[in-house]
Amino acid sequence: MTTPATPLAAARAAFERGDHETVVRLVTALLDARPGDDAAHELRARSELALGRTAEAERDAEDAVRLDPDEIRYRELLAQVLAAAGAHHDAATEYRRLARNDPRQRDWALAEAGERLNAAEGDEAVDAARRAVRLDRGDASAQLALATALVRTGDAAGAMAAAAAAQQLAPGDLHVRETAADARWLAGDSGGAFLEFSELAKRLSGSARDRVVEKARRLYRSRAGSGGRLVAGWPWLFRLALRNGWLHIR
Repeated sequence: MTTPATPLAAARAAFERGDHETVVRLVTALLDARPGDDAAHELRARSELALGRTAEAERDAEDAVRLDPDEIRYRELLAQVLAAAGAHHDAATEYRRLARNDPRQRDWALAEAGERLNAAEGDEAVDAARRAVRLDRGDASAQLALATALVRTGDAAGAMAAAAAAQQLAPGDLHVRETAADARWLAGDSGGAFLEFSELAKRLSGSARDRVVEKARRLYRSRAGSGGRLVAGWPWLFRLALRNGWLHIR
């Protein structure tokens, strides 16, 4: 087997095989002997991120950006690390900076929209999603991002339009269907929204199913009479009734 020619090459080989602890060890030794290597900081940041060490990854990503502020992949890495650390506003700011430098890059606008929503910055999320839609109105992901942001900001008509566009572009996407149901609920179509949540609960699994069932329960409780509110008050009973199709909203 050929031995990598340099310590950084050895670290990269370890990264490729998923040996992130070795990457951290090799790069740490390299930087102790030769500080100021931006590529080494980047590589160690990626391994630290893979290991879940977001604070260390953030320091290395920031060092890489400081050493070469014009390198796009370092700033993109910093945004990813900030997002993983839960610093959603800061991650969105980094994605916005990237998008300003290359307005045709739709992925950064979408990433910013997602981080804005995570940071509870609904209006800013709408702005980012609209930029993505303007780049390609036939992009289902962009229309979905816009619909999601508009639901969050309470724009029922806009959310319905964006959700309808997303459904036309990706009719089988369950996430799109869920967002369209959210838009229906916001627009006052409680019966249609509840029926869609009920159907989605049969198609989804795990946390996604739990999420739509909880939406259906909240909606049902808000529209049902005293007997319905009693059923909704017992999650296990509500799940049973929903699964068997015993519940309806007009």
